[in-house]
Amino acid sequence: MGGEDKRFDPARLPQIPPFVGTISDEPCVSLVGMAGAGKSTLGRMVAAMLGFAHMDTDRLIEATWGMPLQALLDDKGLTEFLRIEEDVVSRLWLKRCVISTGGSVVYGPRAVKRLRCCGPVVFLRIDLATFLARVGAAEDRGFARPGGKSLAEVFAERQPLYAAMSDHQTATDGMSPEDCARDIVNWARPRLGSKQKDIA
Repeated sequence: MGGEDKRFDPARLPQIPPFVGTISDEPCVSLVGMAGAGKSTLGRMVAAMLGFAHMDTDRLIEATWGMPLQALLDDKGLTEFLRIEEDVVSRLWLKRCVISTGGSVVYGPRAVKRLRCCGPVVFLRIDLATFLARVGAAEDRGFARPGGKSLAEVFAERQPLYAAMSDHQTATDGMSPEDCARDIVNWARPRLGSKQKDIA
C-alpha cells in the first residue's frame, strides 16, 4: 500500500538508551554440609535477612537436566552425576546470593574452587546421630555414596572436606533455625562489604 516498504529493518527499531546504574560488588555466601544439615531452609532465611537472592544448586541441576536428582543419579550413575554437579556449580556467576549446595559438591574440586571465589563458605555441622535420624535411608534424595559406602562412612569421609573448604562453621543441631540463621548473618555481614560500582 502506497509503496511502503514492509521489510524488516533493524535501524527502525526504537533506540534503547544504555543501562546506567550501579551493580553490587558484594559476594555470595555458600552453605555446605551433609544432607539434613539445613542448607536449603537456612539458605532462604539467611538470604531474606541479608536482602540477597537464594540459589539451591540441587534445584538448578534438576532444572538443567529436567529430572529429579535421584532419577538423574539412577540414569547417569555416580561418576557422571558427580561430574554434572561439579560442572553446573563451577559455572555459577552470581553476586549477592546465598547458595545452598548439594552435599556431594565437596567431591568436585572445580566446584569447591568456584564457591570459594564467589565468597565466604559456611559449613553447617550436624552430628552423626542427627544426620542418620534426618535422612533415614537416604532414598530418593540423590545421595551420592562413593564406593557403596555406608551413610556413616560417607559422613566421616566428608567432614574434613567440608571443614577444609569453609571459612566458618555453625552447628545446626543445637540451635533453632532462626538462631542458626542469625549466627551466619552476624558472622557474614562484616565480610560481605557494600561496595557499589558504576556501570554504563
